[in-house]
Amino acid sequence: MTHHQPRTVDFFTRGALAAPQVTPDQARRIAAESFGIAARAESLGSQEDANFLLRQDDGTPTAVLKIANPAFGATEIDAQDTAADLIAAAHRDLRLATVLRAPDGAPQTATVHTDDGPATARLLRYLHGGTLSGPRHLSPRTVAAMGRVAGRVSTALRTFRHPGLERVLQWDLRYADRVVDLLLEHLPEAARRTAVLAATAEAWTAVGKVGDRLPRQAVHLDLTDDNLVRSPDSRLPLPDGIIDFGDVTASWAVGELAITLSSILHHDGMEPHHVLPAVRAFHEVRPLSAEEAAALWPLTVLRAATLVVSGRHQAAVDADNAYVHANLDREWRIFEQATAVPCAVMTGLINEALGLAEHRAFASPPVTPLVAGAAPNDVVILDLSTEADTMDHGAWMEESTPDRLAASLLAQGSTAVATRYARPRLSAAKALSPTSPATIATGVGLWLRRPTVLQAPCDGELLHAAPGHAVLTCRAHVLHLTFTDAVRPGPPAGTSIRAGDQLVSLPAGAHVHVSLQQPDGPAVPALVRPEYAAGWLALTADPSPLIGTSATGARPQPDLLARRDATFATVQEHYYDDPPRIERGWRHHLLSTDGRAYLDIVNNVTPLGHAHPRVEQAISRQLRRLNTNSRFHYASVVEFTERLAALLPDPLDTVFLVNSGSEAVDLAIRLAVGATGHPDVLALREAYHGWTYASDAVSTSVADNPNALATRPSWVHTVDSPNSYRGRHRGEKASAYAPEAVQVIDDLAADGRPPGAFISEPYYGNAGGVALPDGYLDQVYKAVRRHGGLAVADEIQVGYGRLGTWFWGFEQQQVVPDIVCVAKAMGNGHPLGAVITSEAIAARYRDQGYFFSSTGGSPVSSIAGLTVLDTLRDEDLQGNAVRNGARLKSRLRTLAHRHRIIGAVHGSGLYLGVELVRDRATLEPATEETGELCDRMLELGVIVQPTGDHLNILKIKPPLCIDSTAVDFFTETLDRALTELGEHGVAYECGPVRPGG
Repeated sequence: MTHHQPRTVDFFTRGALAAPQVTPDQARRIAAESFGIAARAESLGSQEDANFLLRQDDGTPTAVLKIANPAFGATEIDAQDTAADLIAAAHRDLRLATVLRAPDGAPQTATVHTDDGPATARLLRYLHGGTLSGPRHLSPRTVAAMGRVAGRVSTALRTFRHPGLERVLQWDLRYADRVVDLLLEHLPEAARRTAVLAATAEAWTAVGKVGDRLPRQAVHLDLTDDNLVRSPDSRLPLPDGIIDFGDVTASWAVGELAITLSSILHHDGMEPHHVLPAVRAFHEVRPLSAEEAAALWPLTVLRAATLVVSGRHQAAVDADNAYVHANLDREWRIFEQATAVPCAVMTGLINEALGLAEHRAFASPPVTPLVAGAAPNDVVILDLSTEADTMDHGAWMEESTPDRLAASLLAQGSTAVATRYARPRLSAAKALSPTSPATIATGVGLWLRRPTVLQAPCDGELLHAAPGHAVLTCRAHVLHLTFTDAVRPGPPAGTSIRAGDQLVSLPAGAHVHVSLQQPDGPAVPALVRPEYAAGWLALTADPSPLIGTSATGARPQPDLLARRDATFATVQEHYYDDPPRIERGWRHHLLSTDGRAYLDIVNNVTPLGHAHPRVEQAISRQLRRLNTNSRFHYASVVEFTERLAALLPDPLDTVFLVNSGSEAVDLAIRLAVGATGHPDVLALREAYHGWTYASDAVSTSVADNPNALATRPSWVHTVDSPNSYRGRHRGEKASAYAPEAVQVIDDLAADGRPPGAFISEPYYGNAGGVALPDGYLDQVYKAVRRHGGLAVADEIQVGYGRLGTWFWGFEQQQVVPDIVCVAKAMGNGHPLGAVITSEAIAARYRDQGYFFSSTGGSPVSSIAGLTVLDTLRDEDLQGNAVRNGARLKSRLRTLAHRHRIIGAVHGSGLYLGVELVRDRATLEPATEETGELCDRMLELGVIVQPTGDHLNILKIKPPLCIDSTAVDFFTETLDRALTELGEHGVAYECGPVRPGG
C-alpha cells in the first residue's frame, strides 16, 4: 500500500498537537467579546482542541465554544462544518453539533489569540442527553444503534469532496503502522510494547492483503462513545446525536466502523463478540464488501494500538491534560479486548454475521485410514449434546462422563468411539458461570478399545513430533493429533511421510484428539465458546472422514423462531427478543443447545427442580400400565385427592381435578356463582388469574392486557390493589384498603348486586410477591360472606410451600377461604390443577349439570401429583424455601443499600420480588431499565423476568430445590449487572429502601 501526500496538516511533520491552553475564564471572555454571549464556561476536555460548554446564569446550556488547534487551517475547519451540515441535511432525525450561523447564514466564527498562536473559535450547537462515554455496559440495542449511526454517516459522506479532507492525521488508520512505529517508545512497559508491536504487525499484514481494494471516502473518523450523544427521550442509552468533527478526513470507508467498534470494547463486560450488532446494523445501512469485512477487525486492532501509543505520547506532550490521562487505562483495555481473540477468528465471525462465510470444509477421503485396521462400521458415534439421552440425570455435570460413556461403548464391543465435529458438548458445560463455557468441538475425540497404530492418511511431512503430540501436513490442512504424554511418535519432526506410514502406536484404552487446521492460522483449541465458534470453525475442517465416519457437514440453521411464529399463535409470546434454545433442565438449571447452563430463577412450575427422577420414573411407570379418565375406578385418584384435602383446614374436604390454573379459577367462579346464586364477582386490581373467559374476566393486570380494566364484563367489579409499597395507601396507612373494599362490597349489595365471589391471591404474586396488609382478607372475607358470597383464594403461584413459613398463602392472613385454586407446582411440569372446597359447595354444582375433565385426575396426573407431594415432604423443600429464601432476601436487601434503583424487596420464602424504581420518593417505575437488566442477566447465565403492572419488578420464584451456592451466584450476578449498567450508588442518596412485602 502506498501512503498519500498531505495537502494540509501532517502529523508526521508536526508531531502531536497539544490542546490550546485556554482557561474557563478566558473562554468566557472570548464568548462575550467575539460572539456577544454572556455566559459561564465549563471545560469539556479534548485531545487536541479546547472545548467549553457555555451556560446561562440559570444553568441552561447556550452553545459549545470550540477553539480549534492552531495547526488546523480555515480550509480544514470549513470541511468539518460542511460535513456536519451535509449529514444533518441527509438524516434529519439525527442531531448534529453543527456550527451556529448568523441570520445571514454566515458561520459564527472568530479568530482568537491563544498562547499557542491564533486559532479559530466557533459556536456549535449543544446537544442534550450526554454522550455514551464511561464504563457502562452497552446493550445489543445500543451497540446496534451505534453501528447504524456510523453507517448513516458513511452514506451521507460517500460523495463529499473538499480540499480540507486531504490531511494526514495520526488517527487515520491508513497510517497506523507508521504511528505505532513512531510512538511505541513512549509505552514504558516492555511487555506491552512487545504485545502492541506484534499485534500491529499481524493486523497490518492482514490489511495489506486487501488495502488497495478498500473504498476511500470522507469519514468522521471519530464516531466513538465519546462523540455519540444519547437521545434525551430514551431511558436507555441510544445515540441520536453526533459531535466533534475535528478529525474529518478522507480515508478507508470501513475505518469509520472499526473506530466505532473499538470504542465499545472498554465498556464493562464487553467482549469482541458484543460488537456484532453494530457490524450487522452498519451493513444493513451501508453494505460492506468482502474486502472490507476482511479488513474490519485488523483495523479495529490497529485503532486500539494507535490509541495506546498515542495516549502515552500525548500524555507526555500535554502533561496537564486531564482528559488524556483519564483515558490511558481504558485505551489499554480496548487493546486487550481487541487482541483477546485472533484476528482470523473475528474475521470469520464477522463473515458469518454478514452472510459472507464460505461453506465449512471437511477432509477428503484418506488414501489410508488414520486408524490402522479400522473399518467404518467399527467406529461408534458418542453423542454429548444437550438432546442426548446420555446427559440425563445430571450426567453433564460430571467431568468423567465422556470417558465413562466411551468406556461403556467400548465394553460392548466397539473398536473405537468418536465424537462429532462442530457439535456442542453439554459435558463441557459449567453450572453457575457468568461466562459461557467452551463447548463447541473443533475436532473429534477418539477412544480406542485395543492397542492401535495411527498411520498417515496421505503423503505429507511430519512438522512436529513430541510426547503426546504429532503434527503433519494433510493436503491443504495440517493434521493435529493429541494423545497420552506417555507415547512419543515414531518418526522425528521433518520426516517426509507416505500414506500408510506409522505415526504412533497407542495402548488399549487410549484417547486421541484429531483436528484439521489451516497451515497459517492460529492454534485452535479443542473446544471453543459458542459466541466465537463460527470464527474458529472457519479455520478448521471436519476430520471425520479420516477415521472412517461421515462428515458432520454444515449444521442446519432453520430459523426456529420464524417457524414458531408461522404456526404457533404469536400472542403466545416468548421470553427475550433473541432467546436461547432450551432443550433440557436439571434441578435449578436450564440447558441450551449451545451447551450453556442457566440458573432458572422464574420456574415455579417445577418446584422439585427440572427432570426430577422420581417424577419421571413414576409417570413413566404409570404410562406403561394405564392412563384413562377419572370415570374409571382406580386407586391413585382417591389417594391423591385424600392427600390434597388433608393439607387444607376444615371444611375444605372436596376436590375437583383439572389441567391448569386457568381452568381451576374458571371452575371456582362457576362453583361460587352456582352456590350463591349471585352472578357478580369482585376482584383485586393488578391481578392475573388466567386465560379462559371467566378467569380472564377477573384478571385486571394491565401488563397482561393493557385494556384489562376497560374491557371487564359488567358482572366483574374491582377494588383497589392493596399494595402497601406503591398503592394509594402506603406503609402503615395500608390498613385503609380493607375498609374501602368492605365499603365497595356493601355498596354492591345495596344496589342489589352482592358479589357471589371475591377472588384474590392471598399473597400478591403478580404484583411481585407483595404481602397483603395484615387483616385485609379477614375483613373482606367477612363482608363478602355477610352478603351471601364466597371467598376464593388463588394459590396457583404462591401456594404449595413456596412461601416457606406457610404452605398456603391464606395462612399468612390467618383466614380460611371457601374455595381454593391450585395448579403450577402440583405436577412439577405435568399439567395439573385442582379446586378444593367444602362438600356442600361442591354439591351445588349439580344444579348446573355434571363436571368432567378428560385428563384432570387421570391415573398419570394423579400419580404425578402424589409424587410431588411425597417429594416436597421427603426433601423438605418447604424448609429449604424458609432457609434459602431468607438467605436470598437478606442478600437482596444488602444489594438495595448499594444500588439506589432497588426500591423494595418483596415477598417470603422463594417467592420474592425486587422492585426497581428511578426515584425512591416518587417510585417512578424503572420499566426499561428492568428489561435491559433481564437481558444482561441472561448473558451472565441467569434467567429472570419482569412482572407487575409496570414490568419493573424482578420476579424471583426458582425451583424450591435451589441451594445456597446458586442463591449466592444469583445475587452476585445481579450486583454485577446493576453495577455494569450504571445502576448503583449508596441508598441514602435517594431515600431509604422500603422493606416491601
